[in-house]
Amino acid sequence: MARKRNWHVLSWMRLVAIVAIGVVGAFGALSARGQNAGLEPAGKTALLVDLDGAVGPASARHITRAIRQAQTDRSVALIILRINTPGGLVTSMREMIAAIIGSRVPVVGYVAPSGARAASAGTYILYATNIAAMAPGTNVGAATPISLGAPGLPSGTPNEKQKSGTSDEDTEKRKVLNDSVAFIRSLAELRGRNVKWAEEAVRKAVSISANEALKLGVIDIIADDIPNLLAAVDGFKVKIGKTEQTLSTKGLTVKHVEPDTLTEILGIITDPNIALILMMIGIYGLIFEFFAAPGTFGPGVIGAVCLVLGLYALDQLPFNYAGLALLLIGVTCMVAEAFHATFVLGIGGLVAFVLGAAFLFDTDVPGFQLSWTVIGGLAIASGLMLTVLLGYVWRALRRPLAGGEMGLVGRTAQVIDWSGGKGHVFVHGERWEASSPEELKQGQTVRVVRLDGLTLVVSAGAF
Repeated sequence: MARKRNWHVLSWMRLVAIVAIGVVGAFGALSARGQNAGLEPAGKTALLVDLDGAVGPASARHITRAIRQAQTDRSVALIILRINTPGGLVTSMREMIAAIIGSRVPVVGYVAPSGARAASAGTYILYATNIAAMAPGTNVGAATPISLGAPGLPSGTPNEKQKSGTSDEDTEKRKVLNDSVAFIRSLAELRGRNVKWAEEAVRKAVSISANEALKLGVIDIIADDIPNLLAAVDGFKVKIGKTEQTLSTKGLTVKHVEPDTLTEILGIITDPNIALILMMIGIYGLIFEFFAAPGTFGPGVIGAVCLVLGLYALDQLPFNYAGLALLLIGVTCMVAEAFHATFVLGIGGLVAFVLGAAFLFDTDVPGFQLSWTVIGGLAIASGLMLTVLLGYVWRALRRPLAGGEMGLVGRTAQVIDWSGGKGHVFVHGERWEASSPEELKQGQTVRVVRLDGLTLVVSAGAF
């Protein structure tokens, strides 16, 4: 018994030893893995992100998403923002700049390829990057807020403007202009670039070539392509937050970041022409669901989805409430014209619709303007659809009823049986009780005179 007991003790001791060795080995493996992870080479990738086209909600989402991705990936050492833009929306531009300035990964702004430009909002974005570069044959500038590009744009400082005769509109323009100047000056001071030229780019809308930009200290590098750019920025010192980093870009692998599906969808629906079409489809779908085909659900569901998408796009764009109100008034008048043929409502609605569509988007930014072809096409389609289709529905509703008393009076019936002024007749595929002051015979043809409760009053002499 003692030998058996000793064997059990030894077995338990061996089991405990095996478990202890396993635990120590596991911790050792994890520790080695952690040490190896710490020794893994980091910063071997450069993300290439394109800003191609107008600056808007879709491009802002694409760039901010790429910057967030770079900050969570230890392999990313550099972000290259390749710029080719005519400008865009101020809100989207500021969103991009906030992401660039807040990035823990250095951002290189690169105006490329040859023939590209960083105009208007693109100038601000280029100034915000840690390193500014341009390809030969590109230009930068013309950073005056485009909504101020109309005659009467104030030039120079506000003190140069005469005090007498200054309107509220002029005051508003000066406020926007001075705010833009202050913003680009702050970016120039942050990155150590030419402050004077930055102010002229806003106040006087000046634009310069890549060579001039390098001479004036607007940019840091001229590079023919991405490999030349990486070679040129190697060894550059950049300030990230309060710390200074020296870039090591030799041998970096360039990874192109493509827009995701949601970004592409956002880019489509935030086109003002698409947004307007979606809203109109939504309105028509709901109108047809409630008036033309109630209970079918198809037009209503499609209309609701399109209307929500259109309103979401409208929220992302600078729109005018007066334009939206005129648009809705125009549709309402054209719907009313379908029910009351006055022509005044139709013409007034058409005019209100066109004016509302023209005023709907409060911007002159390229890429965010409504096409007059789209406005005209929607106006004609609205007038035709609402007048013809809803007019047809209204006329159908005003036709005499085909059932009930109105559907029976005047119809011919055949006597089934008759006795004492009462009997049964067959009419409209149904058997009815009937009465008549006349004496009728079985099989005789009569006509329905009226409906008395649930009894038909018939007559043989009513033909």
